[in-house]
Amino acid sequence: LKYPKNMQQMGTVLFFYLTLTLSLYFSFGLQASHELKKSARVNVSRREIISGMLASAAIAKSSSVLAKDDTRMIDIYFGCGCFWHVQHEMVEAERRILNRGDESLTARVGYAGGYRTAKQNPKSICYPSAYTPNPWHGDYRKLGYAEVVSLSIPPSKLSEFVTEYIDLFDQYGNRPDQVQDIGSPYRNLIGLPGGSDLDSSYYKQITKVLSSKRNNVEFRDGKGYDDDVKGVSFVMDTTEFPFIVGERYHQFHDGFFKGEDYPDSYNKIAQVLKQNGKLGSSLCPNGCLGIGIGGW
Repeated sequence: LKYPKNMQQMGTVLFFYLTLTLSLYFSFGLQASHELKKSARVNVSRREIISGMLASAAIAKSSSVLAKDDTRMIDIYFGCGCFWHVQHEMVEAERRILNRGDESLTARVGYAGGYRTAKQNPKSICYPSAYTPNPWHGDYRKLGYAEVVSLSIPPSKLSEFVTEYIDLFDQYGNRPDQVQDIGSPYRNLIGLPGGSDLDSSYYKQITKVLSSKRNNVEFRDGKGYDDDVKGVSFVMDTTEFPFIVGERYHQFHDGFFKGEDYPDSYNKIAQVLKQNGKLGSSLCPNGCLGIGIGGW
């Protein structure tokens, strides 16, 4: 480079170098900015892909859990006065909600909610009969049990069955046989895995259903041998207070009230299930005299 001979030439040279410097600065600056934005887009894109993959995995896992729940049944029970009419309502619910045929029905009458047992066998909880004084057979009423109906259902359908149960009560909290069948053996019960544990997903489901209804019914923690309280359903832990299947002659029985004379096709379900070994076996005498009602 030659030194400028005068001030005019010096100004020209300085202007040239200034222009060159600014051009290079903006050129590299724009390129760097472009690369930074490109890098940011790549990072965002990668984050979106990873987030999408994690979300898909979570959905797949959730779907898998729901699918598993629909194949893994839970055992529950409901008590609301005499178990005859309750069984009929739950059978209709099984048919409507789960599309079950007669041979797939799981509704069974029996006893639950007691904490005392018969002297010889804890499963010998029986309906009063000529044999009840026998120590082998315990009168369910004197041992703190109540009449209930047991079901085996998918956990995802629990809310629908609890809705059916709550709808058995009227707007004042009366059950259908509130005046006729009274006392602890006819008290209202709900049996769930975990009972009224506040952390139980099952308990959360039933309380959510209850909050949406206007039947003037409340849930309370069941202790066993609870009193018969109008408008109160005691929530029992099915592990601590298990269901004990009732006698054959009580299964799929007509109710007492007008309109509860159910079709023969309903009554005969008990015989069909008995022949297929699906009815359940009671250790109690089958009937007041041990021969059952209807001779079977």
